[in-house]
Amino acid sequence: MLAEMRIQGLGVIDDATLELDPGLTVLTGETGAGKTMVVTGLNLLGGGRAEASRVSEGAKRAVVEGRFAAGPAALALAEEVGAESDEGELIAVRTVSADGRSRAHLGGRSVPVGVLGRLAEASLAVHGQNDQLRLLRQADQRALLDRYAGDAVAGPLQAYRSVRAEWLKVAAELVERRDGARRLAQEADMLRHGVAEIDAVAPQPGEDRELVEQARRLAAADDLREAASAARAVLAGADDAADAMDAPGAVGLVGEARHRIAAASDPELTALDPRLGEALAVLDDVAAELTGYLDRLDADPERLAAVLSRQAELKSLTRKYAADTDGVIAWAVDARSRLDNLDTSDEALAALAVRRDELAAELAGHAATLTAARTEAAGRLAAETTAELAGLAMRDASLTVGVAPCVATAEAVEAGEAIVVDGTPRFAGGSGTDEVELRLTPHAGATPQPLHKGASGGELSRVMLALEVALADADPVPTMVFDEVDAGIGGRAGVEIGRRLARLARSHQVVVVTHLAQVAAYADRHLVVHKAGSGGVTRSSVRTLDEGERVVELARMLAGLDDTSSGRAHAEELLTTAASDKKSAPAAKAAPKARRKR
Repeated sequence: MLAEMRIQGLGVIDDATLELDPGLTVLTGETGAGKTMVVTGLNLLGGGRAEASRVSEGAKRAVVEGRFAAGPAALALAEEVGAESDEGELIAVRTVSADGRSRAHLGGRSVPVGVLGRLAEASLAVHGQNDQLRLLRQADQRALLDRYAGDAVAGPLQAYRSVRAEWLKVAAELVERRDGARRLAQEADMLRHGVAEIDAVAPQPGEDRELVEQARRLAAADDLREAASAARAVLAGADDAADAMDAPGAVGLVGEARHRIAAASDPELTALDPRLGEALAVLDDVAAELTGYLDRLDADPERLAAVLSRQAELKSLTRKYAADTDGVIAWAVDARSRLDNLDTSDEALAALAVRRDELAAELAGHAATLTAARTEAAGRLAAETTAELAGLAMRDASLTVGVAPCVATAEAVEAGEAIVVDGTPRFAGGSGTDEVELRLTPHAGATPQPLHKGASGGELSRVMLALEVALADADPVPTMVFDEVDAGIGGRAGVEIGRRLARLARSHQVVVVTHLAQVAAYADRHLVVHKAGSGGVTRSSVRTLDEGERVVELARMLAGLDDTSSGRAHAEELLTTAASDKKSAPAAKAAPKARRKR
């Protein structure tokens, strides 16, 4: 249960603390005093949407803090997210800054906002006037019935959804294969051509890198041979005898110089011959060494040509399929796998069609089970709700909960979104093949009408309350909050609603925002939102009323004035009647206690 809630900087509420007890707590106040902000705070505490516009004018942030006496589910959640509890209590905090940013904390630990939503699911249910609007939509009516049915529907629904997902997947694959047969055939041809081209070249892992190294070595040897051969030719002359006459080389030229000097009779010239002889000896030695170097050099032009040719083959693949041979090999592997899955043969299509039909039959079985479970639960929900309506000043009213097949349209059948259940094609939606509709008979002799047609605002409020009471045991949460569930109601009906809420508070903590004194009279704790203006700014606070103050507040609610004798007398009469009703009621179930912190 919720033991305490503090609100700061939210709307017209500057700083207010609500101390809550087990039983029925009512919250009243003048129009515009800020009762809505209390409900807004509860929604924020439950992970609801944060809006910067809700932050008080001039405030940096709005803060809502709640102290929960946690049950097993809430404590398990706290342990899961690493939050700390204090003797079974959890502190949840929601902060909304003026720029719209939101933060959440649980047990002193920063958590995603969704964690507070999960805490609320286990601890708190807020019902407002928006719930009445949702009650008019068939999808929400079906969800309400499923919530009431509990595991009887949850199990078949989970099985149905699991099979439906597989059925839709297979059906979509079949449609894709049929409609895209030409495209798939073209893709298959392209893949087969690529695989064949790669297989013909047969690249090996890392082969391109290895060939680059081989080519570098072989190309370098050829360049060295060319350089050494040219140098030797310059020194020794050409190897070819005919060319040697025209290009004798440096050795031959030096020898010719010595011959010319020797033929001269001038001593000065002949003195140069020894030096020319030395030069000739050096040139002969270098030429001989170049010859030896060429003999030792390992060159293989044919191997180089083969390497270059292989590189060209591999490059033709890397231009098309990948950046290197490893990528080309991987492409071929993926292409073969894709080809295995691109079987567009009639046999493959037939096998898919058989699988689709098998899944459709299985899905129809789950849908039938789901329909049966909903139908059984619908009867019980209708009976319980009708009984509750009798206690809410609608004695001759009755509610029926209809479960009917959602008959498939021709378009749904053609689109493959229908299955046959009990011989009828039905639309296979995400929540089954059923349509659920709540119909109200407001009085004896009336024709049952859908809620959106046959219920007034006051009747709709009472139907919602009756349904929530029926759901209380099927989907229990310790704390139930009702925001003006008595809208459109007055007089005797208000007394009946107050009496019913007091009965509900025997097993739940119930918090009610109300404008009816007849409802407020049944409170175990009465809180009032009081507004005060200062400097043109309205600020509100929340306080607990004692018995004397309750008389004054109820008189105000009845007569619109704080101090009238008739209003006070009526208020005291309401309080006396409510106290008598609660005293004569059966003993209440024990509700969880929370330590009061001051």
